[in-house]
Amino acid sequence: MLDINSVRKEFPILKKKIRGKPLCYLDNGASAQKPKVVIDTISKGYQSEYANVHRGLHFLSNLATDKFESVRDKIKNFLGAKDDKEIVFTSGSTEGINLVAYSWARNNLKKDDEILLSIAEHHSNIVPWHFLREKIGVKLKWIEPREDGSINADDVINSIGSDTKLITITHMSNVLGSVVDVKKICRIARNKQIVTLIDGSQSIVHMPINVSELCCDFFVFTGHKLYGPSASGAIYINQNRFDEMEPFLGGGSMINFVGKENITYNKAPHKFEAGTPAIIPIIGLGAAIDFVLSIGQENIVEYENRLIKYAKDRLYNLDFLNFQGISIDKGGIFSFTMKGNKLHPHDIATIVDQNGVAVRAGHHCAQPLMDHLGLSATCRASLALYNNEDDIDQLIDSLNFTSSLVS
Repeated sequence: MLDINSVRKEFPILKKKIRGKPLCYLDNGASAQKPKVVIDTISKGYQSEYANVHRGLHFLSNLATDKFESVRDKIKNFLGAKDDKEIVFTSGSTEGINLVAYSWARNNLKKDDEILLSIAEHHSNIVPWHFLREKIGVKLKWIEPREDGSINADDVINSIGSDTKLITITHMSNVLGSVVDVKKICRIARNKQIVTLIDGSQSIVHMPINVSELCCDFFVFTGHKLYGPSASGAIYINQNRFDEMEPFLGGGSMINFVGKENITYNKAPHKFEAGTPAIIPIIGLGAAIDFVLSIGQENIVEYENRLIKYAKDRLYNLDFLNFQGISIDKGGIFSFTMKGNKLHPHDIATIVDQNGVAVRAGHHCAQPLMDHLGLSATCRASLALYNNEDDIDQLIDSLNFTSSLVS
């Protein structure tokens, strides 16, 4: 069982006061805070262990390389991949999705081929496909969430057509909190020889992932939401796709030979990792994964489920709010607006901030979804493993005060 008080002590920033009030950090869907072990790992890496990786023959280079490459194996195990060659380091989900768009899709899709995606996708899982629509004429086919905000696997599967060549979909919506049955989607897609890409940016923080069981071709995640550093992340690439992919970026490390008249490329994963990587951020990501595993993913799921229930019971009783995404199977993401549009979400976020409550307001890089909902913005409170019932109570008190200003 998760000891929340012990967990909170691992995050130094939670001791911070905001305008004299305890920090109530509920912006985890955007980026999570960092435990001391990650902060210490980064500091040690820059202070006493830094050197460039690969090909160096001196002590520090070998040390940095060993620590850097060990993270690839950690991520392989964390994602349930079969081989560490299937793990490519990236700066985050955005780079991972663009890697698929440029290295796989641009070389394997043609005019009028269809890409299936939901309108609840983050812009990072929309814009690269618009690039392909503009450049080679692929078609984008959109799946709408149901009334309760759920993205139903059967709706995705039933939308598959003869021209569908790629399904790219979120595992957990960053606005609605809806968890998608991607396993069902990917298994059907594989039987139909359709390639699948799963955006795990939100889901990987809150649940165990096994890409082998999911049967996906690509799975992306970002480190800064997983209690790790910014500029860290990875993509799982099923090795059956390697031969279909060209390098995304050109430079050092991704080549075997460069001549005046010809060039040969390195093998995966290094084929997709050009230039000096984010060495210390990746090592810091490894520390974050170790931290999560030390607590136990099952313990995190159990604790967060209890906290989500508490949050639902309290938040849904606020009769002056409208909530977007109320499906039963949803994670700890609560998006809301004030009834009657008495206050803009930006105003709500500004007011609750006076009480030390950090939430996000805006379109959350999900404008097609906002258009579908008929909104320009929402407030979003998103939970992490270090949040507790006091945080929910502080949010509730702040929202009640906000409502009193306009009632």
